[in-house]
Amino acid sequence: MQTTLSSFPGPLAGWDPHPAPVSSVAKPRAKRLYQWLVVLVAALVASLSGCRQYDVLVEKDQICDQRWADIEAQLQRRYDLIPNLVATVRGSAAHEETTLRQVTEARAQATSIKLSAEDLQDPEKMAAFQKAQDELKGALSRLLVVQERYPDLKANQAFHDLQVQLEGTENRILRAREQNNAAVADYNAELRRIGGSVVNRATGRPFRPRPYFNAVAGAQTAPVVSF
Repeated sequence: MQTTLSSFPGPLAGWDPHPAPVSSVAKPRAKRLYQWLVVLVAALVASLSGCRQYDVLVEKDQICDQRWADIEAQLQRRYDLIPNLVATVRGSAAHEETTLRQVTEARAQATSIKLSAEDLQDPEKMAAFQKAQDELKGALSRLLVVQERYPDLKANQAFHDLQVQLEGTENRILRAREQNNAAVADYNAELRRIGGSVVNRATGRPFRPRPYFNAVAGAQTAPVVSF
C-alpha cells in the first residue's frame, strides 16, 4: 500500500511535493517592474542633482548682484563728492569754467543711466554705463590737474580733503570692480558647465551670461594726490 503526504491529516494534507512551475507570464511582469523601478530611481537622482545645480546657479547669481551693489555704493560716494569739489575749485580757479562744466555734465550723464537687474546681463547697456563712468573719471582727472596752475587752490585745505576722499573712493571702486568681475567669472563658468547648461535649458533659461564691468586702458589706476 502506497502512502502519500496527502493521506495524512493535518497541515500536510493536500501538499504536493512537486508544485507546478511558475507561470511564464509572471516572469516578464517582474522584469518590467524592475526596469520601471530602475528608471524611477534614476529619475529621482537626476531630479535631486538638478535641484542642487539650480540652487548653485541661484547662489552665484545673487553673489553677482551683491558685488554690483557694492560698486553702486562706491559710485554714489563719488557722485556725492563731485559737487563740493567743483564748488571748491570754482572759488579759487574761476577761469577753469570749461573743465568744471565738463565734470558737471559727465556727472549728470553718469547718474542718468540706471541699470536694472536685467540690464546687468545686457552687454550693450553695460557698455553704455561703463563709457559714462570712464568719461566722468577722465573729467575728474583733468579737474585735479588744475591745482598745479593755482597756488591758492593747491594750498586750500578743503580741496586737499576732497582730493583725499576722492582718491580713497576711487581705490574702493577699483576693489569693488575686481570683486564683481571675479564673481561674474565664477558665475559664467558655472553656467557653461554641463550641469549648469542642462539645468538652465530645462528650466527655460532663466540664467544668462553676465558681462564684466571693464575699464578703459588706464582707468584702473586711481588718481594720485600730490602736494
